[in-house]
Amino acid sequence: MIVIYHDIGGTHSSVIAANMHLNRIPMDYVPDKNVLLNLPGFDRLEKYQWGHIIYRGEDEYGAKVYTLCRQYKPEIVVPAVTDMYLLLKGTVKGLYMVNTTPTVNWIMGIGGYSSRVLGFVPFGRPIVTYGALIAYPKISKVVKELKNKMRSELDTAMP
Repeated sequence: MIVIYHDIGGTHSSVIAANMHLNRIPMDYVPDKNVLLNLPGFDRLEKYQWGHIIYRGEDEYGAKVYTLCRQYKPEIVVPAVTDMYLLLKGTVKGLYMVNTTPTVNWIMGIGGYSSRVLGFVPFGRPIVTYGALIAYPKISKVVKELKNKMRSELDTAMP
């Protein structure tokens, strides 16, 4: 199984979701801002990494968890990744492409753009972190729903 959390920048909501998925940060409460700031990959993706699938770890089900910066082209990138998985595996079963963009609020957008695109990290990082703390429950809901789906599919696959 492969899980790919993707969003526009690949460094905020997707990184939080991947780390929640991997049980590295809590799902049931919003942590301190320093927890987010210390996550590997949080607000640290560079332009040369855009479009690359970045490994984040393996979950309790044995699924490999990744993040992806797909910019503003999910209608192109997601089918390309899905088709490649289909070519390699012969099926899309076991591939979970999870869009975390709907969890992003305008505060995260302003902070992320300032930090990652404009390079004003000292200005943008505190803003995007504040926005991420507000969005945290929405991100958690996305991860919980996926893990419940995965658990259910694994339970039905067992003899």
